Amino acid sequence: MTQPESAAGLTGVPQTLLWNLHQRAFAARQPSPVLSDPKAVELVDTAGYPFDETFGPPSPFLAQGQALRVRSFDTVVRNFLAGHPEGTVVALGEGLETQFWRVDNGRMNWLTVELPETAAVRRRLLPDGPRRRTVARSVLDPAWTEEVDTSRGVLVTAQGLLMYLRPSEVRRVISTCAEHFPGGSLVFDAVPRWFSARTVSGRMTTPSGYTPPPMPWGMNASEVAKVREAHPDITDVREVPLPRGRGVYYGVLHPLARHVPGVRDLRPTMTVLARFA
Repeated sequence: MTQPESAAGLTGVPQTLLWNLHQRAFAARQPSPVLSDPKAVELVDTAGYPFDETFGPPSPFLAQGQALRVRSFDTVVRNFLAGHPEGTVVALGEGLETQFWRVDNGRMNWLTVELPETAAVRRRLLPDGPRRRTVARSVLDPAWTEEVDTSRGVLVTAQGLLMYLRPSEVRRVISTCAEHFPGGSLVFDAVPRWFSARTVSGRMTTPSGYTPPPMPWGMNASEVAKVREAHPDITDVREVPLPRGRGVYYGVLHPLARHVPGVRDLRPTMTVLARFA
């Protein structure tokens, strides 16, 4: 099975893939979970990694937010596959995301683009399959686009990635996708500017004591339309709302917040879909 040392050397941004997995699996274990993710639960149970010792016990609040964000991405992928059942999903920097197993229609193709050190961990814990392949390359190197089959439609996902890049690098990734995948789309998430600033200053810590790496790029919800300025071939940009969750915050306040000017810019994350001409 998997080896404990397979992920032991990860630090900084690459280590966040383990934190995300930890939260997602916790959410999936709950009674009547907001996200069904048996593959994530299996990974946590077999990876041999000291999750609780490294990150502290999972936060029910953060875990539900993580699960709902993941579901917003799943919805976009499923909608894409409904129109392009044999299309290609390109997952940029997905770490140990288990989305493939949640959305697989038995016909699509999946390409993961990861830094070499995280690609090695993913290949060991989630070995490539007939329709699922991992490319060890930086997302800032446009050569990864040469690995993509564009003949049946392309959707690029960047979940939990762009906030760790500099603003100029974010623009470069978006432009690369627009130039190489005409007729395709990119779905990504962003943190608001206040959240980005707190991580850069080192003042952002989770309830369990984990301090995430700096997130140099932030974008407020009120700025979503500006994504069009990244490249002239971007034809449409819209926010993808989170599914309604449980409790007062995720069940009532969060769904309302996206409609209130000013308040909507305070939300920790949002999901954005951009389409290309």
